[in-house]
Order: sequence, then structure tokens, then C-alpha cells
Amino acid sequence: MCGIAGAFFSRDTTEARRAPSIVEAMTAALGHRGPDGAGLVQMGAPGTSAVLGHRRLAIIDLSDRGAQPMRSATGLISITFNGEIYNFAAIRRDLERAGRRFASQSDTEVILQGYEEWGDGVVSRLHGMFAFGIYDGRYGRLLLARDRLGIKPLYVAEAAGAFLFASEVRALLASGLVARRLDAHALDDYLAYQTAPTPRTLVKGIRLIEPGHLLVAGPTGRITERRYWDFLANSHPLPASTTAPEAREEVHRRLRESVAGHLISDVPVGVFLSGGVDSTALVAIAHEIGATPRTFTVAMPETAHDEAPYARLVAERFGCPHTEVVLSERELAARVPEALASFDHPTGDGINTFVVSRAVRAAGITVALSGVGGDEIFGGYPSFERLRRIRAYARWWRRSPRLMRSAASAVRSFGGASVATEKAASVLEGDGSVARAYPILRQVFSRTERAALLGQSPAGVESDAYEQLLADAVERHPDRDLTSLVSYAEARTYMHDVLLRDGDQMSMAHGLELRVPLLDHELVEYVVGLPEALKLSRAPRGMPKRLLIEAVGVAGPGMPLDAVNRPKRGFVLPFDAWMRGDLRELCAHHLGPEGLVGRGGLSARAVDALWHGFLAGDGRTTWSRPWALVALGAWLDRHGISA
Repeated sequence: MCGIAGAFFSRDTTEARRAPSIVEAMTAALGHRGPDGAGLVQMGAPGTSAVLGHRRLAIIDLSDRGAQPMRSATGLISITFNGEIYNFAAIRRDLERAGRRFASQSDTEVILQGYEEWGDGVVSRLHGMFAFGIYDGRYGRLLLARDRLGIKPLYVAEAAGAFLFASEVRALLASGLVARRLDAHALDDYLAYQTAPTPRTLVKGIRLIEPGHLLVAGPTGRITERRYWDFLANSHPLPASTTAPEAREEVHRRLRESVAGHLISDVPVGVFLSGGVDSTALVAIAHEIGATPRTFTVAMPETAHDEAPYARLVAERFGCPHTEVVLSERELAARVPEALASFDHPTGDGINTFVVSRAVRAAGITVALSGVGGDEIFGGYPSFERLRRIRAYARWWRRSPRLMRSAASAVRSFGGASVATEKAASVLEGDGSVARAYPILRQVFSRTERAALLGQSPAGVESDAYEQLLADAVERHPDRDLTSLVSYAEARTYMHDVLLRDGDQMSMAHGLELRVPLLDHELVEYVVGLPEALKLSRAPRGMPKRLLIEAVGVAGPGMPLDAVNRPKRGFVLPFDAWMRGDLRELCAHHLGPEGLVGRGGLSARAVDALWHGFLAGDGRTTWSRPWALVALGAWLDRHGISA
């Protein structure tokens, strides 16, 4: 895991001649991602050239032979790579049988020689998380690639005749070539979803390459991008005759392979353990294959949401060396400003991941496994059942009297309606489809509220990014069942744009590599393609993620019942109390003229009403709504971004 950056030029310019200093500034901005080394390589000649940069966090092959950017034996091709390839040993054997010889034990060299052997086709052979840039001096072309699920980020921008790429937005800003201007469309998206939906970012001109995509910049300056993997297209529907025992056996086999691959490391590996189903599954499978990873839990004894007892039970069951990092509310609150400063791109979430990552890294762990992906792939979120009910209600609603439907529409214009009531009215106005209903369920601020914050009428707000994303998916795959479509919706929106983005930026803020075994693409393809009856609970209030739970127990002791039957809840920090107490002054600052209102151009009146509504306990404004604005204001302020 590392930080990468680079600049590509298709003509001789002033910027091209000072490219090394530009990329050096970019890689310096990524220093937190790679404390173990830095490198720079310049390729090409005036007219078509590239400079690749790298910051290294050594995980595989700790020697200098694994340093980057790495050149081919001929010196004509170079790579800068961020991520881990879990099947690199198997690919290496294939290449050695083809007559190739290796100078290192690194997965980086496997990608490089694989590119020499198979060209762009090397990407389809890689199992893992990755973002890389390869400059091929033979053809004067730059290849960028991102992994299938979008675990590793890769941002790009075109400015001053240069094509730039980097692991983080801040590195592109450090180039000095990208204007620090707020993207108005992305701002509206952020208010809706506490993030900017891919490919947009909040900085105008910077975009995030989509998951499962390749991008090529050629010697003429032409840039092409294509999808090499798709969540639904590659998750082929399996026969309806597939039985539950067959599904459990196959999921178990793929889980074993994924966890075994994710445990490969030349440094210690830990597990983020909450005591819930997903992290417990990872520990149980690791135990089954003979591994005993260290487990970590952040304990908050003062709060009602302390997960430590559940995690302790799981660690004892599987004999894991367990660390409880006990933190008081006051200690945690004191970390919040540091966490806000670590955002490369803001979301309304992420502080939790910062806290856990900091604790794990302080314990001397460089690699940690996380259970992200379990809810999305195995149907753990309430959205799976809610959208099923919404589809049924919508059919009934369309046959209801027009007067009743008009009354629901009127709710949206009634200022005193609760957020939940307004969402319900918006859902009822739709057609019940995933494309129409799912985005409404995920929205933080409604269209009307966003218009007030932005100081414009609702009609002036552009089309919804997630609604269009999901509508396109349904159009391409009209035969897919509802469960598969909801998995796609969760994986391509909240998981990708919030959870994975936060996981990367908040773990790498501490030089910690975060791995997600439940997002192995072959496991995902199989589970998403299964008949939905095999993934649904057996009763309306039945066991969530039943397939995952039963698959873990196929050949091992299974999971403790307390982990399986406990109420679903995440690691919750007491923001409600903090924002009224220790963090009140910080929040007021970032919501004011020097933060969100001044730099973001939001309506001071609307922001003030929201903030004071929260402080007054108006029953409508939960802490997450003003907090999403605080995170945005802090980020704008720190990075000098303005409307």
C-alpha cells in the first residue's frame, strides 16, 4: 500500500520541462501514505514524456528491490503502483513458465512483467486491490487502472497541458496546476449524499476514475477510458436449481481463498473486530485455515454503544491475541480536529475509521483486515427489505385515489414535516423502482432543503447522480432480481463513495494498510449471481446475512451465537452530545463565514437555521445533518477551496 502520483505530457511545454519538481511536490503531499521510501522516475523526451512518483509503505518484499517507481529490464517501461495483488505468486509462476526472470519478490514487478507479456490484458488476471500507472516509452502512452470494486482510489485532472494522476486529491492540488475551485454540481451531490458521487469530486476539474476502469493517455493527447469489469455484467445469474448446501459450500471455499490471500504479508496483520457478523466471519475463517491474527476493538465503557464485550467473546472463542483500546469520550472528542484535518475528500462519516486506524497503527500493526462489504453483498442492510416493501406499496399507491396522492405531495411543501415523513412522501410519488427509491433513502438533505442551502429554487438543481447511475444499470440488466440490484446500489454508492473512500484516507493517514476480504471480486461475482431466495432471511424478521453465517460454519466451529444474534449497530461515537458541548465552538466556526458559508457560498440563513434547530432539539435535525456540513466546511478551509 502506497501513494502514487504522476504527470503525462503529449507536447513540449513549460510545465513539461519542470515536471520532476511538479511530481515531487505531489508525492510530498502523500508522505503519510508511504513513510518507508520515496521515488521519482522521468521517461520519454520533449514532445511525449512522463514523470512517475511514489511513496512506499513496505508490505511485500521489504528490501530495496521492491522500491518504486520500478523500471522494466529494458528501461523502456515504468510502473508506480498502490495496492496488493493476492494472486501475484500464481501469476509469477505463469510468467516464469513463459521464460521470464524476476529481480524481486514484489507484486509490483509481477504487474510490470505481466504488462510486457500481455499488455493491458494483465489487469484481468489481477486479484486484489490496486491503482497503478504504467508509462510505456515504446509507444509514448500512459495506462492507468483501478481495481474492480474501487478499493484503491485514483484521481485525475487535466491542467496546463498536463494529464495528472494521484492517489489523493491533495496531491493534485499540490501540483500547483489545478485551481482550488468548488464544483457546484458536486456540492449539490454532497448535500444529498454526504459525498460527491463518482466520478465527480468537490474540486472542479478533478475526477475519480470509476471502479473496474482502464484509462489510456496517448502520444497525441487523446484520452480514452473503458470498463473492463462490471458488478452486474460479471455476476452472471446462476441457475434457479442451485441448492442452499451448494451455495454454502461454494461461498465457504471462496471465503477461505480470499482470507488466505489477504493474510499474505511480510509484516504483522491485525483485524478490526467489532464482534458483529462480518468481522467475526473473518476471524473464524482465519482460525480455520490455521492463522491467529491479532484483533483490535476500540472500547468506550461510558457509552451505550460499547462493542467491546462482543469483540472480547469472539477473540476468546478463536484464541486471538486481543487488544482493547479504551478511550473516554473526552479523549475521543480531542481527536476530532485531527481527524477532520486528515480528510483528503470530505464525507459525513469517517471519524470512526480514523479512531480505530490510529489505535491499530500505534500497536505496531501495518496491515489490518476489515469486514466492509458484508452488508452490501450478503444483504445485511435494512434497504434490502425496505425496497421490497416499497415496490409492493408503489403498486398499491398507483391504484389509490388521486386525492390521496395529492395530499402526499403537499407534505413535501409543509415546512414542519419530519425528514422521515418527507422521504416517505417522495418515495410514494415515485414508481417504486430501485433507481427512484434507493437514492431517497440515502439522502441527508432533500431536494427542497438543498435548494434552500444553495440559495436557489428546486428546479435549478441538476439531475440526481445516483438515480441516473441506477437507472442505467437497470436498463442494461432488466432481468436482474431485486436483491442483486440493491447490492449493486449499495456497493456503487454508499460503500464506494463513503466507506471505501473513508477506509483508504483514514487508514493511510496513519500509514496503515486496510484490506477487505469480503470484496474479493470472485466471491462477489458468485454471491451476487445466486438466486435471491438463497440470500433472503427465512422470515420477515429472520437472520440477516444468513448465507454468510451458514457458509462460515460449513467446515469449522461457526460463529458465536452472541455475535450472530446481537442487534445490528455500527461503532457509534457520541456526536450528539459533543456538538452541543466540547465541539460546539469548532462546529460554529466551520459553519460560519470562514468555513462553509464563506468558502462554500451556502446561504448563511439556511445554515444558521439548521444549526440552531439542532441545538434547540427541534426533533427534525439529527446530529448527522449539521455534521456533514461541518466536515465540508473544515475541508474547504484546510485546502483553500472556494466557490
